[in-house]
Amino acid sequence: MADDEQQGIDGAPPGLTPAAAAPFLQPPHAHPISADEIALYDRQIRLWGVRAQEKYAAAPRTPEPAGPSHVLTASRLRSANLLLVGMRALANEIAKNLMLAGIGSLTILDHHLVTEDDLGSQFFISELHVGMNRAAAAASQVRALNPRVALSVDMENILLKPPEFYSMFDMIIATDLDLAPLATINAACRFVNKPFYAAGSHGMYGFIFADLITHDFVVEREKSNLPTALKAETMTRSIIAINAKEENGKQVEMVTKREIYSPINLANTSPLQAEQLSSRRRKLQVSPLLTCLRALWEFQALRQQSLPTHSHPDLELFTKLATEKHKELQLPPETLRSEFLRSFLQNVGSEIAPVTAFLGGQVAQDVINVLGQREQPIQNFLLFDSEDSKGPVYALHPIFPSLDGRVM
Repeated sequence: MADDEQQGIDGAPPGLTPAAAAPFLQPPHAHPISADEIALYDRQIRLWGVRAQEKYAAAPRTPEPAGPSHVLTASRLRSANLLLVGMRALANEIAKNLMLAGIGSLTILDHHLVTEDDLGSQFFISELHVGMNRAAAAASQVRALNPRVALSVDMENILLKPPEFYSMFDMIIATDLDLAPLATINAACRFVNKPFYAAGSHGMYGFIFADLITHDFVVEREKSNLPTALKAETMTRSIIAINAKEENGKQVEMVTKREIYSPINLANTSPLQAEQLSSRRRKLQVSPLLTCLRALWEFQALRQQSLPTHSHPDLELFTKLATEKHKELQLPPETLRSEFLRSFLQNVGSEIAPVTAFLGGQVAQDVINVLGQREQPIQNFLLFDSEDSKGPVYALHPIFPSLDGRVM
């Protein structure tokens, strides 16, 4: 018998069927999960614990320091209400993962129409949908993934929404937009104190950005001989609480940490951390994708949001901007190779399924962890270069003095 079968379903005695386990699985602040739902989400429950499928909003935002580990794990997805902006290939992957995870409700928003170009990479639509609204066209296939999730469609332009629109959601995810609309949405999310994700793909390349404003999460680890202190670990992360419990005969430490985030418009102009600039070796390891992404957003700001073409003026402007951004980041000129610039420009605006699948999976997993206040979330830019199979994360924040006067 497999280990997970021996342990049984979290919260119930081992060996019970989903139906028999149901009476043991009633959380204190939400409607109990039915036997059908236990069977449907069996894989997620075994991974996160049954309480993870319960209400995120019914529990306090600050992680609870004690109790069974499954109460504190994952996302309490069942009632989480999420907004997904854009419905291209990357958003398709995010929607698929969140629907299958069993979130409470999802709103997909896109005001664009399906084109023939969309058919090559977006698996929720077909030729019959050309000319229809993207969100409306994808809705039936998205809903079929999990009819228990309440799916809504919004066909309005996201930039026409007032800040109050975002207050009804637990989290907002915006995809495949340039910097100006991302910054607008991010600012609105901050106004109503809602976590924000941005993600985009350009062929073989892509990024994920997170602005969770202030986020607390719990890390469980075996207690060591050295005591854990309440202290700042980085310029954005601090240990704010420590609790202990015994599990399987071992002392387990439950460390609550707090991360502080920056909005995307500030992150886009912030320097690399001093640690990454401390030696030439570390500078050489910084991905030129960061430079190219910043150059792309600057190009779009100068050219009314259009992507660079292969015309000589566009290539000349983009190369100039990339060189300037690379210098601003204090990176060695030789790491911005002409071959990389050429490859990036050839990929801009395109969609490649394996890349969007990877990025979509990463976004969904981070969202699940954040809603459940478990594990370290992305802080704050993840850059994915599929040609090198690398996805480094850079914490990009404005320089500000610490409490002891040092510049951080």
